[in-house]
Amino acid sequence: MLHGGRIVAEALRKEGTRALFTLCGGHIQSIYDGCIDEGIRVVDVRHEQTAGHAADGWARVTGQAGVAAVTAGPGVTDALTAVANARRAGIPMILIGGQGPRILQDMGSLQDMNHVELMRSITKWSVSVPETRRLAEYVASAFRVATAGVPGPVFLEMPLDVLMGIESAANVVQPAAYRTESRPAGDPAAIEKAAELVAKAERPVLIVGGQLRWSRRREALAELLSRVPMPTFLGGMARAALGPDHPCVFGRVRSWALGHADLVAIFGTPFDFRLGYGRPPMWQASTQIIQVDLDGAEIGRNRGADVGIVGDTGLVLDQLARACSPRRAGAWLEEVRAQEDARRAKMSAEMESDASPPNPLRLCAELDRFIEDDTIVIGDGGDFVATAAYVLRMRPPGIWMDPGPLGTLGVGPGYAMAARIARPEARVVIVYGDGSFGLHGLEWEALVRQKLPVVGVIGNDAAWTQIRRGQIEMYGEERAVASALDHTRYDRVVEAVGGHGEYVESADQIRPALERAFSAGKPALVNVKLGRSDFRKGAISV
Repeated sequence: MLHGGRIVAEALRKEGTRALFTLCGGHIQSIYDGCIDEGIRVVDVRHEQTAGHAADGWARVTGQAGVAAVTAGPGVTDALTAVANARRAGIPMILIGGQGPRILQDMGSLQDMNHVELMRSITKWSVSVPETRRLAEYVASAFRVATAGVPGPVFLEMPLDVLMGIESAANVVQPAAYRTESRPAGDPAAIEKAAELVAKAERPVLIVGGQLRWSRRREALAELLSRVPMPTFLGGMARAALGPDHPCVFGRVRSWALGHADLVAIFGTPFDFRLGYGRPPMWQASTQIIQVDLDGAEIGRNRGADVGIVGDTGLVLDQLARACSPRRAGAWLEEVRAQEDARRAKMSAEMESDASPPNPLRLCAELDRFIEDDTIVIGDGGDFVATAAYVLRMRPPGIWMDPGPLGTLGVGPGYAMAARIARPEARVVIVYGDGSFGLHGLEWEALVRQKLPVVGVIGNDAAWTQIRRGQIEMYGEERAVASALDHTRYDRVVEAVGGHGEYVESADQIRPALERAFSAGKPALVNVKLGRSDFRKGAISV
């Protein structure tokens, strides 16, 4: 005889789940009991949003759907933002939400509310499990839905009497052969047409986004570029797909290249604000487009596609590599490289600056020295994280994780917990803005208590700078309200909960502080007071 929580845990273990992220609640405690028997680590946090972000982060690091469990009512609503973030970013995760006993539905039981309708608009599937014997069936279905096609989150409501119910193992519904590992490849006719466009292009550009993460043929990207070298820009979870020294990889001149390209092949990322919606002034109207996406409804949105291909990024890259005739790198690649070198040369003065307080580019250049081949970097902030993205050189099999297009701040601790548990051999670094640290700063207590050593680096400019800069330009400094902060000693917060803290005010202090942080053997935060820089002047994302 099995109780409902044990049935859930057994189903999770069959899916390969190794960690369950949670904040304790009476509605879901039987799941914890089941996890103990099934050898699943229960990782507790200080806010349910972090549990959701950790499940999201687990999926990004492992390629498997992550799982979080939260109690009913405010537990579910607290996790709402994490679910919405995973939905917009296309991340497979399962959120289990508690609920009052089904027999007391609509009678006003503790924390009773309609979770299923609340979650429906931001999930691929939102459902309440009807009876104990079907718990495993619903868990299995949740994993199937979350990982099929474009990945995304699933919400499973589990009422208290369903989880506390007792059922014989023989009566538990155990689905079989309910998932497929196959992924869609491109239409052969469309692949042939795309290869023809590539062959004729004089100034081709390749953009590869986060959907590459979910492909089993990620190596096809390098294979295509070995046959058809072209300027390539990597975004999101594809950022570390190629090493920083790859001759086709660029990071500083994307807008310039798009403005001069005669063909752009865009894989697994939408024409949204990050790409200027595919329209002028960033893009030429005459530029031909090859667009590849797992979601056919995404093709042609905001910008028409000369060739639209519904398919898995890696598989289509492989097909295109086989269809394209080899060609040598030409003058176009050299021209883009010259532009890249010129832009980086302009950055070098600030990257080498000895000014105090330190220049943000100097801080990023120092941090780059500590990025190893297997480092996981988490971007949790606005202006400073955008600066770091230009400087930090990601190396495979490392991973870059940021919230994605929803722009959710506060993802850092949850992502870091998941990364540290999933890949204990890898360095895990949170690149922080001082604003974003304040959202979930006490999660460092959970990191310390559960012995999860990560390193956080705060670029502390005492402001929500990505907002404040434009606010001052539009309204004047005297009317720039709600965007100023102080140079707060966040490092002391981490020290107070048992971690290692450092406060840095001069450029020569950065490297020694980072060395101590990475060798501390426990969660460590380096809080760096930043000086002024115009590097990001004029930047705005809406």
